[in-house]
Amino acid sequence: MLGHHYTHSFLETAIASVNAGCNLELSYGLKKNVFMHIPQALAMGNITLQMLRDRVRPLFYTRMRLGEFDPPAMNPYSSLDLSVVQSPEHRNLSLEAAVKSFVLLKNVRGTLPLRAQDLSGQHVAVVGPFADNPRVLFGDYAPVPEPQYIYTPRRGLEMLGANVSFTAGCSKPRCQQYSQAELVRVVGAADMVLVCLGTGVDVETEAKDRSDLSLPGHQLELLQDAVQ
Repeated sequence: MLGHHYTHSFLETAIASVNAGCNLELSYGLKKNVFMHIPQALAMGNITLQMLRDRVRPLFYTRMRLGEFDPPAMNPYSSLDLSVVQSPEHRNLSLEAAVKSFVLLKNVRGTLPLRAQDLSGQHVAVVGPFADNPRVLFGDYAPVPEPQYIYTPRRGLEMLGANVSFTAGCSKPRCQQYSQAELVRVVGAADMVLVCLGTGVDVETEAKDRSDLSLPGHQLELLQDAVQ
């Protein structure tokens, strides 16, 4: 709230937050911690002790339910080690979560989802700045993945045995330099075309908002050329 000029100090922010019902802070650190000013707000009478207890109670209730105060022997996660990281079970679960998270906004004539048998004998074109660029596939606050576990649309289709042709059209999401002729050539020879567009953290992220919802640079032109 201070950064957005809703308040003018950490003390004022603490008072407004607690009175509004906020009980958890994503702080800047101990030296720039808004809720460290709560004792001063309490002493000044801007918040009450009962209000403070009401804010703290659900936090500790949740922590107790999560087992934070249980002996380590009671915590099932204490027995885990690094062998579970990227284990087949976990990777299969990640794949299942990814598959179930797809949203089909429009599915004309039941085109989607694609199946491996549908790709047999098909010439598939995968185009766009997000078609084969692992760096742009992850949003803000995403973990840094190991490259061997990243599957771009192009890589995923190639693993299914599809005959895949690829061109980015433009190398970066901002799409300032667009290779129209190359895109038209690749798309024109294909039976099926996947156009991979978007923004990515280079275009929008925390503290970097867009002024409109248009696709960056020449991406809309790229899409229109692919459809045409």
